[in-house]
Amino acid sequence: MGLHRDDVGGAAQPLLSLFTITWRDTATAPRAVTAARAVTASGGHRHVEYLELSCGPLTISEVSRRPEPGNGLPSLPLLQIHAHLPHPDCKRLAVFTVSAVAVSRREEYRALLRGIVETVRFEDPLRVAA
Repeated sequence: MGLHRDDVGGAAQPLLSLFTITWRDTATAPRAVTAARAVTASGGHRHVEYLELSCGPLTISEVSRRPEPGNGLPSLPLLQIHAHLPHPDCKRLAVFTVSAVAVSRREEYRALLRGIVETVRFEDPLRVAA
């Protein structure tokens, strides 16, 4: 969970964000195919980017969601930026997500997530140390 200051535009106000990493099992397929399927399988992904990084192919996309009316939550839109990174075993997908209500800061959150995924390595740290 992140709490940071939005000091652009003169009025400093707090921004909340949430960063998560999840694993999903996938059908065995080439990694580039799995990365593409991740953003086409479920609807609503926008601003899709395909990248080739040292950890392999990945897609970055965003989804904007609103809470259902009448559930007591504020009706603020929730921006979720996803990075889908297929594992080299071609059977799993790592999904990195940054969620925030500061939709106007989408480019900054995309840059943040892009910087995070550029550090990803699919290596066993115990095997590398040995």
